[in-house]
Amino acid sequence: MPDDDLSLTTIGGVHGEPKFIAPLLGDIAAQAAEADRTRSISPSVIAAIKRNDIMRMSASREIGGLEESIVAIANELRAIAPQCGSTAWCLWNHLCVFHYFAGALGPAHASLLGQIVSKREWVCFPAGASTQVTAVDAGDKTILSGVAAFGSGCRYSEWAGVAFTKEGVEMPQFTIVDLGHPKVRIDPTWDGSALRASATDHVHYDSVEVPRERVVHMQPKYRALLRRRDYPVIHPCYREDWVAISVMWLGAMATGVAEASLDDTARNIRNRIAILGTRMAEKPTIHVNLGRARALINAANDTVYAAMAETDARIAARVAPTEGDYFRQTSAGMQAVLLCDEAMKLILRVLGVNGLREGTDFERRYRDFQAMPLHINGHVDRITEQLGRIALGLDSQNPF
Repeated sequence: MPDDDLSLTTIGGVHGEPKFIAPLLGDIAAQAAEADRTRSISPSVIAAIKRNDIMRMSASREIGGLEESIVAIANELRAIAPQCGSTAWCLWNHLCVFHYFAGALGPAHASLLGQIVSKREWVCFPAGASTQVTAVDAGDKTILSGVAAFGSGCRYSEWAGVAFTKEGVEMPQFTIVDLGHPKVRIDPTWDGSALRASATDHVHYDSVEVPRERVVHMQPKYRALLRRRDYPVIHPCYREDWVAISVMWLGAMATGVAEASLDDTARNIRNRIAILGTRMAEKPTIHVNLGRARALINAANDTVYAAMAETDARIAARVAPTEGDYFRQTSAGMQAVLLCDEAMKLILRVLGVNGLREGTDFERRYRDFQAMPLHINGHVDRITEQLGRIALGLDSQNPF
């Protein structure tokens, strides 16, 4: 007889339950297929999320936030990801990008950041490949013109971060723009096969004015600047690099998608009959592949949650991170995604054509998952090349 104390869900690792998003998970899941088809998340779901305190989780108390732990935020995103990957992706982007805004703008702009937090406004940061925004100064204003690309969640957002260049200034500049500005236009350009409602669109700035006082320098390897004890930050958590945090949260989201896919597959396969009447649940290859997938997901959970717990302990102790900590974080998140990628392929092998034909959520989850190992922040080529340099005693070169 099977051991009633063991199940695929209870042996799965170290993650916890979400604190804030749980009441919305049903609505998020219910609109996922429609969001995938229309390439836009339900407006009612976006509105409900903006009323939810999950929006304030990555903001410190100094600016009206909840100052939740890295692990606690990961639990929320992990719970959302299998319900609707696009919703999780956009919210992930908001939470880690706000962390960047708070670090980049710093104490001098705490009042503005506090207003964004109090209103539960959504933020995004279109700055991907092909982005080209320039600026000129005019009195006490800076005027932005150009196009910023790959801004996940732009159409759901109230604010966008803008990276731009200015003639006569060698260092790139940064500011944030109210997306309600009449000279801002969001162009729905995303046509990818995965995360089709992530609104990873282009933002056009047509001579958009922002206060010059809101403009800051984008330092090369800015994470090293934030680690300096004499550099002012709103809260010690903002000394942690936002890219490293984003990769860890991405790893946690990957484990949520993989685990839900495994659980659904195991549950649905128990009563399926294969060719010539054999029960699928009795086939040794099914046992082998599901067992391997289970072990991979366990390892992914353990890997990324250990790195996040270390980060939370460092923040609590007010210890500034090091370059080694940065690569510990990014490599843990990267490895969790790769482990889950292998698990998803094993689950696909188990499902086979008939399993996909039965209309489960796996196909959409599998498509959405494909974006996770491809994101530049945690891309295996970017991270492992730098790890290899460090192993050889060379300096890391990652600018972000």
